[in-house]
Amino acid sequence: KMFQFCRSKCHKNFNLKRNPRKVRWTKAFRKVHGKEMTVDTTFEMEKRRNRPLKYDRDVVGTTLRAMQRASEVQEKRAALFHKNRMVKHKVKASERARVELKDTVDLAQPM
Repeated sequence: KMFQFCRSKCHKNFNLKRNPRKVRWTKAFRKVHGKEMTVDTTFEMEKRRNRPLKYDRDVVGTTLRAMQRASEVQEKRAALFHKNRMVKHKVKASERARVELKDTVDLAQPM
């Protein structure tokens, strides 16, 4: 079986038998650990279809409008996914700020 790699970095990691689900910079890691959307109906629109079709102006126009609408929906869903992911980050940041204020409150006291 022949493998095609996007860059030499990927090829070297493959030769070192590293698991892509454990290497933090890979798409597989990001999907497994919930950093990216994995299941979405708009991804079905992006799949290539290798069937020859007869085109006419109406079909092409409706297809282009559908593609544009699908990309808009996908962007909105990605933004919502990112917003939901960052909620935990916001809570942790406020907790860190609260602890830092508690630790440095004695520095702000007048002498």
